[in-house]
Amino acid sequence: MRRFFIAALAVMASWTLACAEDIVLRGMGSFHIGGRVAEIHGKPVRDIVRVPGGPSSKLDPNGAYQVEQMYTQYFLPKVRKGKLPLLMWHGGGLTGVTYETTPDGREGWLNMFVRKGWDVYVSDAVERGRSGFASPDIWPGEPIFLTYTDPFERFRIGAGEGSWDPDPAKQKLMPDVQFPVEAYANYMKQIVPRWLATDDAVIAGYIALVDKVCPCVLLLHSQGGSFGLKVAEARPDKIKAIVAVESASAGTLEKAAALKNIPILMVFGDNVDRHPRWVAYRKLDLDYASAVRAAGGKVDVINLPDLGIKGNSHMMMMDKNNGAVADVIGRWLVDQGLTTETVRKARVKRARS
Repeated sequence: MRRFFIAALAVMASWTLACAEDIVLRGMGSFHIGGRVAEIHGKPVRDIVRVPGGPSSKLDPNGAYQVEQMYTQYFLPKVRKGKLPLLMWHGGGLTGVTYETTPDGREGWLNMFVRKGWDVYVSDAVERGRSGFASPDIWPGEPIFLTYTDPFERFRIGAGEGSWDPDPAKQKLMPDVQFPVEAYANYMKQIVPRWLATDDAVIAGYIALVDKVCPCVLLLHSQGGSFGLKVAEARPDKIKAIVAVESASAGTLEKAAALKNIPILMVFGDNVDRHPRWVAYRKLDLDYASAVRAAGGKVDVINLPDLGIKGNSHMMMMDKNNGAVADVIGRWLVDQGLTTETVRKARVKRARS
């Protein structure tokens, strides 16, 4: 454990130098995947003005609509070390921006893992961002939105309910919090609406992506963890490893045995025990881990404070020590034989639960 901690400090110290180097790609691009055509009938036709001052025109809402497609962008480093594509899936109310530049302008995990030699695919899940969304005539229910204070109090940036205040001097922060609190306003600009009745469509989009680009490795966050584990249950032959970063719920417990041949890493940040929401989610995750192990599978659980990496919020890919956390994940992937790098002889003794 001490050797691992010293290695983490060395990486943090050298990260500034590494970021100064150019990122050289052999390719990059984007595509939409999946989706379906939905029909609407029986709606009234009305006149609208599409451009202020322009002529009116008829708007007929009846007909066929393309819906539930998913947007993905990819970045392929010239010097490839990861043997498989690395797919990054975001959490609820968020988009693939989660893994891009941090709210305070530092490099996110997208850049970091490209620098580590991984082909990286970052998606906006169905119903988010550039994937678009459907009308209430197609999706039941209404979108939900997050208030300005919600992520601050719920994602372990602030110390729970009532910790937010517009005056920074009056905010109550989690101990040693690493989230860039001074850039919280920029973080809130990333928040997008989400629906409560589209999970099947989201999973279908992810399965379409897996069928297109995998075998692969999944790096999952929050709500994306539950989606990813369920996709792995449906496509266990195509998923070669899973990194679940504070998965907000897990897969289907009765189907956990499907993952018995997939190495899994679960990562938890600091102060989890100080918020009942994350205590509950962590229990669900660990129960799922136990079910995978009972079927003969392998699940490693890392609690970052046990490695001396403290203060991480739920958004650890944005935290000020995000490079150290990325390195923990990167070394685990090396240990699984998923890169061209030599597997370390001195393995880390991980905290198991």
